[in-house]
Amino acid sequence: MYILHSELKEDFENNSYGEKSLERYGYIHCSDIDTYYLVAPNFKNENKERIILVIDTEKLKSEVKYEMAETVEFPHIYGLINSDAIVEVLPHLWSDNKEWIPNEELKKYRMLDGVYNG
Repeated sequence: MYILHSELKEDFENNSYGEKSLERYGYIHCSDIDTYYLVAPNFKNENKERIILVIDTEKLKSEVKYEMAETVEFPHIYGLINSDAIVEVLPHLWSDNKEWIPNEELKKYRMLDGVYNG
């Protein structure tokens, strides 16, 4: 299964794989591919460049728990993200109106998870 984590590009380039979230909340906030659109608006007022980490949960050494946040369950990683679990790093794309533009590359991960519906 594949989950997503949004990270500041500069943090990732400094070998941070969710550490700030882990330190602040006790876990690393993530989302499924189909629920990332609910998370993306949280970042629209930031001026720094963001990236999206595509994480293969089968390669992840830390525990993943799905926990309710309002009406949706989101995956949370309880521990660090090992670098070999990160299968792709994508730019966080924005429209001129600061709405997230889904990355085309995400379609292949949805297909691998068996949830692709076009």
